[in-house]
Amino acid sequence: MKIFLDTANLESIRKFNDMGLLDGITTNPSLMSKEGGNPKDAMEEITKIIKGDVSLEVVSTEYSGMMEEGKRLRQYGKNVVVKVPMTPDGLKACKSLSSEGIPVNVTLIFSANQALLAAKSGAKYVSPFIGRLDDVGQDGMKLIEDIKEIFENYPDFKTQILVASIRHPVHVVDAAKIGADVVTLPPAVLDKMLEHPLTKIGLENFLADWDKLKSQNPDIKI
Repeated sequence: MKIFLDTANLESIRKFNDMGLLDGITTNPSLMSKEGGNPKDAMEEITKIIKGDVSLEVVSTEYSGMMEEGKRLRQYGKNVVVKVPMTPDGLKACKSLSSEGIPVNVTLIFSANQALLAAKSGAKYVSPFIGRLDDVGQDGMKLIEDIKEIFENYPDFKTQILVASIRHPVHVVDAAKIGADVVTLPPAVLDKMLEHPLTKIGLENFLADWDKLKSQNPDIKI
């Protein structure tokens, strides 16, 4: 399973990329706004740091604007995936951009029907928002199961399931068990995946024992 980071924060992107954990990045207008500054500079830097796919989102809501913005976003790099909303105009733009060789991520997916239509429009990725479904009392992970089953029934579909709106590490494990292609994570969730209290305790014990050994043999080295 691929891991994308859902952020526009350059410090976090560099941190996790240096660990070799990142296969790509997803961004949106809200994440760009959170970081402040000129989004153009951020997008240029992100596409340089990350070799994998970088989803950059249009802000237009109508077809002609999406096409114009999508082509402009693609100029930031060959690894740019244009992100469009799950709307009639968004699917129309998805079809047109895909036919021109520009990969598309259809976002704000909340049903299996929407994922199916996005796949038929030529999307490289569909982004179901599982956390937001959980927030309103629906089972977000059940949606991933449904989309996975549908896509497996039709091998001609090359669309990948990109699980979004992830709130905690358990979502990641569940998505991996189902066989989702990609998860996109906020930096805070990826930080939690790295941690376990027994790891910390074990390392402290190892170091304490080493200090004892070194006190008896001052010249010892690894």
